[in-house]
Amino acid sequence: MHNTLNLAAPPKANPWKELKTLSIIIPAYNEEKTITQILDKIRSVLLIRDIEKEIIIINDCSGDNTEQLILEYMNLYKEIRIKYHALPVNSGKGAAIQAGILLATGEYLIIQDADLEYDPFEYNVLLKPIVHGFADVVYGSRFMGGSPHRILFFWHTLGNRILTFFANMFANLNLTDMETGYKLFRTDVIQRLYLEEKRFGFEPEVTLKMSRIRDLRIYEVGISYYGRTYKEGKKINWKDGVRTVWCIIKYGLLSSRHLKQEATVKTKQVSQL
Repeated sequence: MHNTLNLAAPPKANPWKELKTLSIIIPAYNEEKTITQILDKIRSVLLIRDIEKEIIIINDCSGDNTEQLILEYMNLYKEIRIKYHALPVNSGKGAAIQAGILLATGEYLIIQDADLEYDPFEYNVLLKPIVHGFADVVYGSRFMGGSPHRILFFWHTLGNRILTFFANMFANLNLTDMETGYKLFRTDVIQRLYLEEKRFGFEPEVTLKMSRIRDLRIYEVGISYYGRTYKEGKKINWKDGVRTVWCIIKYGLLSSRHLKQEATVKTKQVSQL
């Protein structure tokens, strides 16, 4: 049975007055080809309402020069708020995101892949429903609107739509893109979620657990998408799709826990992930 604890604060007349900082979580694994480029893009973005940026990079035990490039960038641009944490072992994208969530101090946070598939210049598109007081969570959909999309694989698109359909069925939502990499959350809400998935199962888990929070306002906006091929470094495969199906069943039917214990929220450290 779903817990109906209401974590969503009532709408405010001027919500942007409370939104001073956006935390940007970058899970990175062997991204030496693109990590500097994505940081340059983020640095160049001017957020609406003069919102500041807090960049949080979680290195998932990369075996290439990702760490060296990050440290060099931090030394070169000392005026930028960058937090860096290296996981001791390769733990997966979900584990890296969880580590970043614990480090976030902004009122809202967004997940940014390091591979250039998602464009940081669209942060403001996702922020608009927030600053206008409509939303607590915003998903960036690759299947809405007229923004540019690289044409890639039919079966990936079909699989995404099927997975989104089943997630919607269990969550009682009408999302068009559950698997999107662009998800913007209220930090105080997502830090209360009990998250378990260490790899690509994070997407269905967070969606289904968010859906259990009464009165949480979830919005979708259209975004562009510059997808990679496997040759260019795309990491997700059919096994991750199977895992996603299992996660939808697990968190939609079998598991009722979606919130941390209060003491856990206050004391859990990144090193425990």
